Amino acid sequence: MLKEIIEWIKSIAFALVIVFIFNIFFGITTVYNTSMVPTLVEGNMLIITKISKIEFGDVVTFKTDITLTQNDIETLSPIKRLFVSENTTKNLIKRVIGLPGDKIEIRDGKVYVNNLKLEEPYINTVTNGDILIEEIPAGKYFVMGDNRAVSLDSRSDFIGLIDEERIIGKAFFRFWPIFDSRII
Repeated sequence: MLKEIIEWIKSIAFALVIVFIFNIFFGITTVYNTSMVPTLVEGNMLIITKISKIEFGDVVTFKTDITLTQNDIETLSPIKRLFVSENTTKNLIKRVIGLPGDKIEIRDGKVYVNNLKLEEPYINTVTNGDILIEEIPAGKYFVMGDNRAVSLDSRSDFIGLIDEERIIGKAFFRFWPIFDSRII
């Protein structure tokens, strides 16, 4: 009996170490809105890496100062509701369009990075709002959702450029729904 208890303790300890290591280098996030349609839809679950270098075109999740509303909380699963309150801040998921040092211009519904027009096969809405950023400062990123008509992103004064410290990680694998063939 004692030998069996020791084996159980070893197994539980090993599992906790694996979870701890996973949480240092990786994370899991769920998509809760439509700002990344058609790339990501509500309910998609993603594994993110916390250690990868952020590059142009990456889909990243980051911390904001936006707090959850009661409506936001009601959309969460019962288990996730246990860990949040109306004072909890939201994390957003967007695509990196501009890196530190880049020039960003949006005019006439088109996006230009360093004076080159972007080809964006991942969007299916018009990019609204005219913007000119001569140079993105060091340690900051310009992000936009793929569903430009509804995305709250770097075009907004409320979100603006994203500080590198606020980036949680880069999405690299969609594991739910299981048979979803769209590429991140």
